[in-house]
Amino acid sequence: MSPEFIASFWNARYPGQILEHLVLPEELQGNVIDLEGRELVVVEVGHTDTDYTTCLHVPSVGLVVAGDAAYNDVHLYLAESNAQTRREWITALDTIETLKPRAVIAGHKKADRDDGPRIIEETRQYILDFERVAEMTTTARELYDKMLDIYPDRANLGSLWGSAHVAKP
Repeated sequence: MSPEFIASFWNARYPGQILEHLVLPEELQGNVIDLEGRELVVVEVGHTDTDYTTCLHVPSVGLVVAGDAAYNDVHLYLAESNAQTRREWITALDTIETLKPRAVIAGHKKADRDDGPRIIEETRQYILDFERVAEMTTTARELYDKMLDIYPDRANLGSLWGSAHVAKP
């Protein structure tokens, strides 16, 4: 969060969109936030599209803010994963599913999609399909093309391209 990093990384990527005065978060003590008498429970789920992912569970309304653990009609970012961490991601989805949410807010989503809990299974199925296709292909291009055959309308082709290149260097 140094001024130099903000200028060279974030401002370079998002010119005119980064505020000059940034408020940094404070470390949470414990795993519960009280918001006007309602508990917001931080749930550690481990590796998803990166290490140390958490989600936020609001039991009183059946909500899970899944962040990067769930994607909603967007190609998953699997470039920081391998076969083992993809299995860990599935375990993270299993954990979220045990919360029995009525709504799931994905970290990556097409704007027109609703927030139904089905996105947990859709994210899980994408990972399983990627694993299956990765085993039967030999090149990044082949993996990319076959995943596009399965998921032709998902957003963020760049994420799929990068994931394919990590899986098939």
